[in-house]
Amino acid sequence: MLARKGDWVKIYNIVLTSEERAPQVPEDTSKVPLEMWVKGFITEDGKVGERVEVETVTGRRVAGELVEVEPCYDHSFGKNIPEILEIGKQLRGILFGGDC
Repeated sequence: MLARKGDWVKIYNIVLTSEERAPQVPEDTSKVPLEMWVKGFITEDGKVGERVEVETVTGRRVAGELVEVEPCYDHSFGKNIPEILEIGKQLRGILFGGDC
């Protein structure tokens, strides 16, 4: 996919390889690289997979591999947990005149 100059994109970069990690980090952490994902406005046209530079909303310039054009938020707070809804009802009852 092609990104045009000024498009909102997400880039990826390895900050430290596993060999470059500090010796005091936990063993499981030291086995993997330190990775970075940054969103910003691409400064020149580029294709997914190419190394590009972006300017973040704070004005910082960062280079990395272009991984996504017009990224969106795809996180959630998980599925509904009925027990939590019941706790909320019980708590309101206790705080606002319900049974103890």
